[in-house]
Amino acid sequence: MRRLLQLLSIAAVQLGIVVFAIVPAAAVTNPQTGSLGLEATIPSAPPQKAATIATPSNGAVFSSIPITVSGLCQTGLLIKVFSNNVFVGSTMCTNNSYELQVDLFSGRNDIVTRVYDALDQAGPDSNVVSVTFNDAQFISFAARVGLTSDYARRGANPGEELDWPITINSGTPPYAVSVDWGDGKPADLQSLAFADTITLKHTYDVAGTYHIIVKVSDSKGTTAFLQLVGVANGAIQGANASSKTPTLTKTVVLWWPLVIFMPLLLAAFWLGRRHELYTLRKHLEDSTNF
Repeated sequence: MRRLLQLLSIAAVQLGIVVFAIVPAAAVTNPQTGSLGLEATIPSAPPQKAATIATPSNGAVFSSIPITVSGLCQTGLLIKVFSNNVFVGSTMCTNNSYELQVDLFSGRNDIVTRVYDALDQAGPDSNVVSVTFNDAQFISFAARVGLTSDYARRGANPGEELDWPITINSGTPPYAVSVDWGDGKPADLQSLAFADTITLKHTYDVAGTYHIIVKVSDSKGTTAFLQLVGVANGAIQGANASSKTPTLTKTVVLWWPLVIFMPLLLAAFWLGRRHELYTLRKHLEDSTNF
């Protein structure tokens, strides 16, 4: 009977109630030899909710530029601002709001914002705000320098050169161009002998989204202003700093051995106790007969 108990105990231990398995996670280095990269764009619906313009107020009059345009929007979307249906600046919506500085045309400006997703799909237009810019420089010189771009957002990998074409028009040459790329580096300065489309160039060192401020002034002192969104994408620094292969520990709880063997263990314990009592009684009887 004791042998039966031992066998049952050994069987229970071998099956176990909790089993630990140590599984090494193999380190993967990309790209792998013979691997195939695949890139795809998943279609999605364009933004459904328009941004709003809270500032400036409708009917406001300004005598200096740039002015602040701000309002509410959906986080993560690109905000493009248009004046008289001409692109005048862009920024990203963060914490359900946006704010940026924009230039104005002399006279009346009908300002509207549009939201764009990562696929450059436009959402509905915001409310229209009409403001007036009384440009004393325009009255004095009959022409004010203008600045625009076909791109509201452009990007490149960190360490790679970002090219950004902008167009300077009107005004009186020569022109001075200042570009603050938003990454803390000194602003780029250059001169231009005549109105033209030029390509700005910059290299970002760290991945992120940056506010770019472009300013242009002409020989008469008139100015133009444009805010844009620069994106530096790419691998996160330090992501592969550790070469140590991680170890994963999996804990699997097995309940069925307990359910099956508990009755057998109880039965074996009961039989063992009866056997011990029988043996003791037999010894007592034998000692009494002496």
